[in-house]
Amino acid sequence: MARLDGKLAVVTGASSGIGLAIAKAFISEGARVIVTGRREKELGDAVAALGDAAVSFRGDVSSLADLDRLFGTIAQAGPIDVLVANAGVAEIQTLDDMTEEHFDRLFSTNVKGTAFTVQKALPLLRDGASIILIGSVAGVKGTAGLGVYGATKAALRNFVRSWTIELKDRRIRSNVVSPGPIDTPGTQRMSAEAFRKLASTVPMGRVGTPEEVAEVVVFLASDASSFISGTEVFVDGGRAQV
Repeated sequence: MARLDGKLAVVTGASSGIGLAIAKAFISEGARVIVTGRREKELGDAVAALGDAAVSFRGDVSSLADLDRLFGTIAQAGPIDVLVANAGVAEIQTLDDMTEEHFDRLFSTNVKGTAFTVQKALPLLRDGASIILIGSVAGVKGTAGLGVYGATKAALRNFVRSWTIELKDRRIRSNVVSPGPIDTPGTQRMSAEAFRKLASTVPMGRVGTPEEVAEVVVFLASDASSFISGTEVFVDGGRAQV
């Protein structure tokens, strides 16, 4: 039997990259998947690639009105077994260049958007469900220009600690998956030299793939991880560990 056979999963920010890979992996393991994203064309292309087991909802997780519409629609599909809060934005600004707009944009999507995605989903989550937040190695590593981004991802680590306690009576597990450098549309826009430099920061000597992240997310979504909650799993080739 497939690891997620018959389960309903929601994946935010699934138009491309890691989110899309997660949705594909879930479907291959027997799940039905609801995917969200802000960009209509990219979201439509993603659903076309995912096939009949996926439906989409266009919306911005930083908008509580969009989240209300999303989960109002999902309520008709049945209880949610797996919630993956993947939607996020990354920008580079050093401390001396930091603007209020940059700060607010990252915290609004990465922190507020994640927190309220989970809050709005709570009434629909099945007891024993799995919540998975997509963090980043930047949450524990200092990198010039990524101070604000890293702070937003560090916040996610504390969310799952608190939620593990708050949701224990419903047996809902909360965990963070924190990727290191991954080959996504974002990194593909880098120059060849910048990409080589990025890969050189990883002890394994290469960047990871979205599929490698998705495999870990599938594990945390499945019953195989039934005694894992409140933790952070790094998929980073060792970058945060040495």
